[in-house]
Amino acid sequence: MEIDYQKLPKVELHLHLDGSVRLTTLKELTNLSDEEIYRKCVSSDSKNLKDYLTKFTIPLELMQTKDNITRITKELIEDLKKDNVIYAEIRFAPYLHTRGGLSYYEVIESVLKATQNNKTPKINFILCMLKNLDENENRKVIDYARIFLNHGIGGVDLAGDESMASLESYKELFKYAKSRKVPFTIHQGEVSSKGLDIAISLAPKRIGHGIKIIDDCELLEKMKKSKITLEICPTSNINTKAFSTVKDLPIKKLFDLGIPITINTDNRTVSNTNLNKEYELLAKEFHFTKEDFIKMNKNAIKASFLPYVDKLKLEILYDELVK
Repeated sequence: MEIDYQKLPKVELHLHLDGSVRLTTLKELTNLSDEEIYRKCVSSDSKNLKDYLTKFTIPLELMQTKDNITRITKELIEDLKKDNVIYAEIRFAPYLHTRGGLSYYEVIESVLKATQNNKTPKINFILCMLKNLDENENRKVIDYARIFLNHGIGGVDLAGDESMASLESYKELFKYAKSRKVPFTIHQGEVSSKGLDIAISLAPKRIGHGIKIIDDCELLEKMKKSKITLEICPTSNINTKAFSTVKDLPIKKLFDLGIPITINTDNRTVSNTNLNKEYELLAKEFHFTKEDFIKMNKNAIKASFLPYVDKLKLEILYDELVK
């Protein structure tokens, strides 16, 4: 039966704010041509992850003022609502927005300001630590997440090039997050399975990407036992050349193995996508059904950084909406 992707209520857990700036807004704020904006901000022919990350240069240059940060966040929330996303966790790295003199606190407040008077979709934010920052700087991110926890901020993430440093270097950082009772997810396993064993041992709620776990049978068994949820980003994985084509993505294999997976866009603008497109892509290639997507969305709700009661409410709402 044909799936109406627009009508299907959706949940997204892996979504970068700076990778999801409207093209019309980028054009307005830069005065560049449509062709220049598309070439510099959309990944149509990236050679690898490093090349893909160059598409964030212009958005980040613009996101150094309170007004721009609030506007861009508000517009993303509006776009999610149009796509019938009922809950999303949007992530950003406060450090990347301090070049113009803003403090971490001002950056976070500017993002949260965009949710004022917003009823749907429900939004939580994730603060990103970065692999190229020292431990003290990353601890600040955890401290701010603790201050705003359950008041707009749901947890933290560790983002950055996987080849930069071993996750071993960040064990104390995640111990600190646990001591502060701050939930966390970790970017790992996008480029290779290396480091996923450490990521699993750190017991995060989720792992961002993690798709290269398919290359290691032993790790697959550990993942199944851990019940850690994977934040899968199909189009992004093709853009970064983690996989050559859609059919190469091991998403169906992971799903059939019973590993909890969720479907996400990663970066709506950079990857020129939304969840409707992602679902359609996967249904066409792997014959996922509406019931399969419902299961993935319920996985996302269970793995969300919402407080327990809010999570239950969202589960009830979701069940009502898909009746």
